[in-house]
Amino acid sequence: MTKLQVAIDLLTTEDAIALATKVAPYVDIIELGTPLIKSEGLAVITAMKKAFPDKLVFADFKTADAGELEAEMAFKAGADYITILGATGDSTIVGAVKAAKAYGKAVVVDTIGVKDRVKRAQEVYALGVEFVELHAGLDEQAEDGYSIQVLIDEASRAGVPVSIAGGVNLSSIKAVKDSGAVVAVAGAAIYGAKDPAQAAKELKELLNA
Repeated sequence: MTKLQVAIDLLTTEDAIALATKVAPYVDIIELGTPLIKSEGLAVITAMKKAFPDKLVFADFKTADAGELEAEMAFKAGADYITILGATGDSTIVGAVKAAKAYGKAVVVDTIGVKDRVKRAQEVYALGVEFVELHAGLDEQAEDGYSIQVLIDEASRAGVPVSIAGGVNLSSIKAVKDSGAVVAVAGAAIYGAKDPAQAAKELKELLNA
């Protein structure tokens, strides 16, 4: 069953928890976006885990160095997942995986900025990460001609557990599920909706159909 992850790209703990409260019944993973963590620090991770102890909390650190140290920081704060950049060296990923094993948590590699996402996904999965995020960031999504279909096609070819992030919405989520992705990451489709709870509910229903 493909899990639904909400990416919260708000900037205050109060707003993030308010949104999470609305959508929690329909999502499996609550992602604290990089801007949110930079704005509020590790405290937002602790606050979110305390508010939703039954949900997986995903700290989108996008770590590029000091993998073991930053992973330990995230896990001590209450995170279940941390992201390490796929564009960084293997040693950074290995260090984060070491910390994850020590804390009973998990590492996700984010392929934002990676040219050959499929190849890198296969390489980093062999290092012990939980899954790999095939990710087109907001800037890439804004480029002319961008389509989430690129990520969907890559997921079908990867041969390792992946999530898809970069334009997941009601019109694309069935194809995301059919690609074999283990997680569908929805950001603006939820937090930008007039009724975020209803949007999350509809996305979850499509995943469960």
